[in-house]
Amino acid sequence: MSRNRLYLVLFLALLLGYVYILISYLDLIHNQHTLCMFKNVTGIACPSCGSTRSVLLIANGDIKSALLINPLGFLISIIMIAMPLWLLHDIIYKKASLYSSYKKAETFIRIKWVAIPLVVLVLANWGWNIYKEL
Repeated sequence: MSRNRLYLVLFLALLLGYVYILISYLDLIHNQHTLCMFKNVTGIACPSCGSTRSVLLIANGDIKSALLINPLGFLISIIMIAMPLWLLHDIIYKKASLYSSYKKAETFIRIKWVAIPLVVLVLANWGWNIYKEL
């Protein structure tokens, strides 16, 4: 993926994420409705189910509840704070530091001793979501 394409995809994903968080915060999407296609089809929570609620709880300072709902909310919160700043920095200063870091991370994650624990963590989180009947 080229630098420009990556930055466009990240920008659009962040924009959609912020819009969805805003809509959820304003309670325009009620808790009975979910956009998760996996859960809508199977009735079973996916590994990221509850992450929007977790991000909203983090924003409101309720760290314990956020952790219990979905720990991925912390990762998403960090990404949603850091990524726009990093994108803006690279665009203003005509750099490619984010792209370079993305390529390094992509290579690092492909190493078996890194990939396997990450997959186990995602599966454990999925099991946790199913156990909680999220």
